[in-house]
Order: sequence, then C-alpha cells, then structure tokens
Amino acid sequence: MRLTPGRLFWLKCALHTGFILPLFWLVWGVAVNQLGGDPVQYIIHFTGKGTLHGLMLTLLISPLSKGLKMGPLMQTRRLVGLWTFSYAVLHLLAFVSLDLLFAWSMLLTEVLKRPYLLLGMAGLLILTALALTSLKSIQRRLGAHWQRLHNWVYLVALLAPVHYLWSVKSELIEPSLYLLCCLWLLWLRRDKLLKAAFIRKVFAPQSS
Repeated sequence: MRLTPGRLFWLKCALHTGFILPLFWLVWGVAVNQLGGDPVQYIIHFTGKGTLHGLMLTLLISPLSKGLKMGPLMQTRRLVGLWTFSYAVLHLLAFVSLDLLFAWSMLLTEVLKRPYLLLGMAGLLILTALALTSLKSIQRRLGAHWQRLHNWVYLVALLAPVHYLWSVKSELIEPSLYLLCCLWLLWLRRDKLLKAAFIRKVFAPQSS
C-alpha cells in the first residue's frame, strides 16, 4: 500500500492520539483514585513504560519502512522520538515530585546511590540531546555529525530496559521481555552497528 501525503497525515494524527490518550487516562485514574494501592509507583512506572514503548516504536520505524517499501514512513520518526523524550521527562518529574517530594538536592545523591537511576539519567541526557537537535535547521548545520549523534539512540535502547530491570525487586519477566524486544530491534540493524564499530576501530587515532 502506497503511503500518500494524506495517509501520512492521518498516520501522524493517529500517533499523536496514541501518545496523548494514555496521559488522559492517567489523569483520570488519579482523579478517581483508580491507580491501585501505590499510585506513586504506578505513575512512575506508567510514564517509564510509555518511554520504552516510544523508544521501541522509534527503532521499529526504519525496519518497517524498508520491509514495506514505504519511505515516507521515516517522516514519523521525529514525531515518535519527541513523544518518547516527553514521556521520559514526565517519568523524571513523577519521580522527583512524587517520590522525592521536589527535594531536587537529593536527586544527585539518589542517582549516585542507585545504579539503575544512573542508567536512567544517562539515557535521559542522550534523549535530551537528540530532541534538541531534531530540528531540520540544526540537522543541516551539523551535517554528518548529526547522524553520529543520533546513533546514540541505540545506546538508550540498552540503558532504558536495563534501568527498568534493575529498578524492580520482583516480577522480572516483564522488564526482561522489554530488554529482549530492544535487543531484537538492535539485532535487526546489526550490520549497521558492526560497520560503525569497524569504522571507529580503523580510523581511531593510534596510541604511540
């Protein structure tokens, strides 16, 4: 099926809706007290899973575009990436506001004390850099450096599920499934990753 400009427009509308509706549902759950016995952890996990869903969808777009021969599908990647970043920011804000009660001074201490928080913050910093450089004007200005920078999303695809896995004390099945899904998405682009690693090895400055 050919992805015409009209169909692409409605696909983008559907993606926006798919990211917005869960947030409306979360607000409704808070309003009517339907988030279970520990609503704080529910909200933190909800926004964290939303980040993972967006991240996996971002990584899935390129293989789908190639497999279905729908080049215009790549135009949705920036949209999904920015929503992924938005969910990651909400995830951090939920943790700081509901768990730390806005004690920003404790954030650095907590990050250094808990390895899973360190991974999460590293992933968020990378997503922030990618979001800030997502504009076409910045992409043209950075040139080839832009692609190298945005390849760091593959590292986030490892950091995010491991962050989730290390954050739970039980029920390891679900975070393990997220990790396996992310590893599969990285495996789909293994040739690109191996080529990039080979190029860095060949052209890296040799130590004397």
